[in-house]
Amino acid sequence: MRALRIAASFLIGTSLIPRPALAADANQNLSQSQIDDIIAKFAAHEADFSKARDNYTYRQTARIQELDDAGGTTGKWEMVSDIIFNSDGQRTEHVVRSPVPSLHNILLTPEDMEDLRSVQPFVLTTSEVPNYWIRYLGHQQVDEIGCYVFAVKPKKFENGKRYFSGEVWVDDRDLQVVKTYGRGVGVKKRGSDEAYPKFETYREQIDGKYWFPTYTIANDTLHFKDQDVRIKQTVRYEDYKQFKSDVKITFGDAVEEKKDDKKKQ
Repeated sequence: MRALRIAASFLIGTSLIPRPALAADANQNLSQSQIDDIIAKFAAHEADFSKARDNYTYRQTARIQELDDAGGTTGKWEMVSDIIFNSDGQRTEHVVRSPVPSLHNILLTPEDMEDLRSVQPFVLTTSEVPNYWIRYLGHQQVDEIGCYVFAVKPKKFENGKRYFSGEVWVDDRDLQVVKTYGRGVGVKKRGSDEAYPKFETYREQIDGKYWFPTYTIANDTLHFKDQDVRIKQTVRYEDYKQFKSDVKITFGDAVEEKKDDKKKQ
């Protein structure tokens, strides 16, 4: 997010305030080989999850608010979109509602939109593991789910690419990511005045198998050169449905029509 020139300071009022990660239980010590095995397995599951989610439709509702000292909303950006497949079986985003923004102190950038699409619902697949430093922090209970906790940060930055920096919680039974906490990072543009909030993303099990992101929340102070701005951001991912039609979905290949499913004229 980029600051606008109007200087102001806001407090945010909400009953859902994400907390920094609590200290994980370091008593559950693991050998390095065990840690490497856990990382390899949950990254493989993340790769499966990523492919599976690409075959689901869902609705995404994103909101960013600026609030005054009394907690009232003074500016807002909102977008409701359906992630669907068109008649050719190609994945696309259909904007359902996008009111004129009324934000006064921040301006959304392409980096913000990329964070919304790919960093906040962070997926650490096998192919992405070499791009990150991953450190085991310990074991922790999250809503009665035993989890391995890992610190994750990028090894290097490439221009134009956004990365996740923070912590991930991995179910110690199914070895799937159930929660992430951190922020989007990348190469800073020279002379730019940009800041990005810390966020927390929760996942829920869909169709009894994959843990898909269902809710992201950010309550943070954005520190710009001339002002601090408090913001609240929420993203809801709802109504997951597995895509079914008369087309065959393949990953990395062309979409082929199932001739057998054509209706006879």
